[in-house]
Amino acid sequence: MLGILTALLSGALMSVQGVFNTGLTKQTSLWVSTGWVQISAFLVCVAAWLFTGRSKISALAQVDHKYLLLGGVIGAFITVTVIQSMSALGPAKSAMLIVIAQLAVAYMIELMGLFGVEKADFQWRKVIGMAIAIAGIIIFKWEK
Repeated sequence: MLGILTALLSGALMSVQGVFNTGLTKQTSLWVSTGWVQISAFLVCVAAWLFTGRSKISALAQVDHKYLLLGGVIGAFITVTVIQSMSALGPAKSAMLIVIAQLAVAYMIELMGLFGVEKADFQWRKVIGMAIAIAGIIIFKWEK
């Protein structure tokens, strides 16, 4: 249950953040706003680290698969693409397409067992679920 609530909170926060970042970009620029988002996130992480146990930063150098260190780089591009998509499509359409892309890519990662994720068996019900979600986007976007 906690996982479900956390995922719902994450989705809600991503939508609000996307709207905030898009508004900030309109008043500054794409890279200024993206930089601010990343710097402010870093500062929050440093503060949380100071108050929650201070595990060793040197552990980063010992990570087995160095590609795992690219999360922050990917995060910068996530911020940029969310801003651009929300600006072009609006928050609702953008969020729906983002979620569909997340589902599709996450399922492909599971099917192929990429990045250390346990390989999953193909299931038609998951494909049908994604197709229903895509149909939902088409219905949502449909104009008379």
